[in-house]
Amino acid sequence: MRLIKAPRNQKGFSLLETLIALLVLAIGVLGLAGMLANALAYMQGSQNDFIAQQKAEEAAEAIFTAKYTNNATWAQISNNTSTNLAGLFVTGPVPLTLPGQDGLVGSINDGGAPLDYIVYPGPDGKLGTADDIFVPLSNFTRTIAIGSVAGDPNLRTVTITVNYTSGKFTRAYTLNTFISAF
Repeated sequence: MRLIKAPRNQKGFSLLETLIALLVLAIGVLGLAGMLANALAYMQGSQNDFIAQQKAEEAAEAIFTAKYTNNATWAQISNNTSTNLAGLFVTGPVPLTLPGQDGLVGSINDGGAPLDYIVYPGPDGKLGTADDIFVPLSNFTRTIAIGSVAGDPNLRTVTITVNYTSGKFTRAYTLNTFISAF
């Protein structure tokens, strides 16, 4: 009877093979961790998404209210430019501020108004008490663009865009609507 010995190089994993496998595993785990971090940062922006939507709707409601309560004429429901000095609404992006004297957001009367803000309940958990927390909306801008509709002098387009940053992401919410002279 003969005994056959197995060669030494076939008795398991070498140290080099183990280190390479650990390196591949570490790269995969780090990639997943990075993807999770980006996903969480993006999801944290959902509150800002909601704020942007509400601030765009607030501007549209202010425009409709001014027109349909006769607080603004049809000529005033437009952007204020060098060729249209009657327009009430600022051209280009402006920070979200509280309404000026006319009560309209985004109008030419908002100059010098304080930044708009969100109110959170303070340590007592109740809104409307002295410990409430006021967070300014300093990372938001709003653009109101009012344009004519070709062939219809009694109809205008209103495009409200709210731009904001949420973490490392820059986002925009756009609301498109129409307003009539009637």
